[in-house]
Amino acid sequence: MPTVKEIATEIVKREGGYVNDPDDPGGATKFGVTIHTMRRLGLDLTGDGQIDSHDVRSLTQDQAIDIFIKHYFERPLIAELPVALQPTVFDMYVNAGSNAVKILQRLLVDMAYEVAVDGALGPQTLAAVQRAMRKSPQHFVDAYGIARRNYYFRLADRRVASRKYARTRAGGKGGWIRRAEEFIAPHYHLSTAAFNKRVAAWG
Repeated sequence: MPTVKEIATEIVKREGGYVNDPDDPGGATKFGVTIHTMRRLGLDLTGDGQIDSHDVRSLTQDQAIDIFIKHYFERPLIAELPVALQPTVFDMYVNAGSNAVKILQRLLVDMAYEVAVDGALGPQTLAAVQRAMRKSPQHFVDAYGIARRNYYFRLADRRVASRKYARTRAGGKGGWIRRAEEFIAPHYHLSTAAFNKRVAAWG
């Protein structure tokens, strides 16, 4: 299995460089680190007394990796999850914050485990994950990836401006969907026909 630093490095590569998309609530972002995160952490990289897009532009890959490991892996206790599940939950936490854990908790609830859907990895959730993973580890990892994919679809259903992240201009799978499917076994990937059917209502 890859190390946490290797996973974080892959996330940075997946996130890409500096962007400031007006349709993205995250605002100015580089390597997946948003301006809001930098303000929360007090990262005034330019030393001018304020944290703005110039600080985001100044962020290095190594700094982004360190942020992810400390604040998106260690602090939310993703390190306590079974190793096989860590990459996909870690990746989703970078992308969606505590919603990554809520997706996991809702999946457990759907499987009849009694856990609170609060976005925090406490003893109750961690114990339920361990039990679920013992039964069928790869199926559970796939189920989480499919739940991620469904989460993205639902976001795009509700918010027209977000659909460009789920479907390309050419009509194919957008970055959100491809990202989720990187962590799902190939036979669970949506076919072109299935994908087109899922997004048909978007027009």
